[in-house]
Amino acid sequence: MGHRDIPVLESERLVLRGPEPGDYPNFRSTFSSYRSRFMGGPLNTYEIWMLYAAEIGHWEIRGFGMWMIHLRETDETLGMAGGWFPPKWPEREIAWFIWPEATGNGYALEATHLARKYFYEKAGWETAVSYLDPKDLDSIRLAERLGAVKDKEATSIDGNDVVYRHPSPQRLKNGQLRDGIEMEIRSYYDPLFKPKGYAID
Repeated sequence: MGHRDIPVLESERLVLRGPEPGDYPNFRSTFSSYRSRFMGGPLNTYEIWMLYAAEIGHWEIRGFGMWMIHLRETDETLGMAGGWFPPKWPEREIAWFIWPEATGNGYALEATHLARKYFYEKAGWETAVSYLDPKDLDSIRLAERLGAVKDKEATSIDGNDVVYRHPSPQRLKNGQLRDGIEMEIRSYYDPLFKPKGYAID
C-alpha cells in the first residue's frame, strides 16, 4: 500500500488525508516551537524535514500512518492524527498533535476518534496504545477522554513515558463509551460551548 493510496476519512467538521508537501510549513512551525516539547522538540530544520519525510514514508513501510487533519469548511490544516509504529516502539500507537493556533476546539479528540475507528473497523486492530510524556497533562487528559487507561504492565519506549491502553474494539461497540465521546465532540459544534477545567485539544 503506497502513500498515494491513503484512505480519506471524514467527519462533519474534518477531513483526514495523507500528508503532502504543501502541509509542511505548519508542521515545521509546530516542531520548531515550544509546542513540540513533549514530542522530542523543539527540533532544528534538518530534524524536522527528516521527521516529516518519515511521516510520509511510514505509510509506504507500514501500510498505515498519520493523517493530516483538515477543516472541512476551509481545507486549512490543523494538525495530525493516526497510527505510528517505528522500529523501537513495542506496540502500534495512536498519536495526535494540533497546531498551536488550532487548539481548544476539540479537533484532536474528533480526529483521533475517527482514526481509531478506522484502525479497529477497517484495519483489524485489536488493541492500541499511546506513549505519553508524564508531564504532558493535556495529552493524558485527551487519552482518558478517549477511554484509554494507564497500563502499568505495558512496555514503555524508554522508561520515560507512560503507556495508555485504548479500549478494545468490543468495548467501543457496546455504545456507552462511544456515545459519550461523540456527544462531547458534538458539543464543540456549538459556538457557545466553552468547556472549563480540563484540556480542550
